[in-house]
Amino acid sequence: MDIDVKHNFDAKNLTSFKVSGIIENAYFPKSKEELIYLLETLDNSVILGNCSNVLISSDGLRQDVIFTKNCNKIEFNNEKVYAECGLKIQMASKLACEHCLGGFEFMIGFPASIGGAVFMNASAQGQAISDYLLFAEVFDLNTKKVLNLSKDDLKFDYRKSICQDNNYIVLSAEFALPKSDKAEIQNKMNSNLEFRHNHQPSLALPNCGSVFKNPKNDSAGRLLDKVGAKELCVGGAKVWEHHANFIINYDHATSNDILNLMLLMYNKVDENFGIKLSPEVIYIGDKSEDEEKIWKILKQK
Repeated sequence: MDIDVKHNFDAKNLTSFKVSGIIENAYFPKSKEELIYLLETLDNSVILGNCSNVLISSDGLRQDVIFTKNCNKIEFNNEKVYAECGLKIQMASKLACEHCLGGFEFMIGFPASIGGAVFMNASAQGQAISDYLLFAEVFDLNTKKVLNLSKDDLKFDYRKSICQDNNYIVLSAEFALPKSDKAEIQNKMNSNLEFRHNHQPSLALPNCGSVFKNPKNDSAGRLLDKVGAKELCVGGAKVWEHHANFIINYDHATSNDILNLMLLMYNKVDENFGIKLSPEVIYIGDKSEDEEKIWKILKQK
């Protein structure tokens, strides 16, 4: 197969954090078939979609990385919607609206892809991508087999699916969306966009979305606000002044800057409330000794 590959590739402009990190081999499959071929052929590869919640180490990544952004087919069959993993969920939301199908309104402001959204059960405004999902086609990295999993099989929970525990890569998903009035869908989308504009930084300010998951029956943003996290800054990274659960790369931040800032935020909440926040950010790459130590702390249960 004639698959596009780039060597010593700087992924900075593909990540929403805009942190430089050199990837040894970056593959860009143009179809689901090419993606499956790479997954069957390459060992120990990293698979990335729209990189909206990914922090890549400034020390780079001496590993094969597969970017799925070109695997972006979408098909409509009445209320059924088939979407490949690399499709941006904002586009899925807009196209569903054009077909007078609801259920994807919450995704209009998200920078993620379908694969990543299913993998971590993206949600907002009382909606989740799992609400109308029928099946997902996944690749099992352990057995090198393609599986078709039902909604029940995927065991969705808050920011969680079985894919995270079983080494599954989402290839595509099928949804059954409810018919609705196009103007009503558009109004919901506009409302969601306004909410995001008022409560979250735009990607013009490089950021990775919510830094920490909400603990049960509480809000990470509320806890961080209470401990004064909005005043925190490390190197070129700082906490956004309008919401304490967002980190902005405002001045050429490194992954070390961001991780040290995350640790400050984590420690302040732990010290004041006895709550250990869990990162929503996914950190990959060749970690320095300091970064390895910090990531182990942040990922402890």
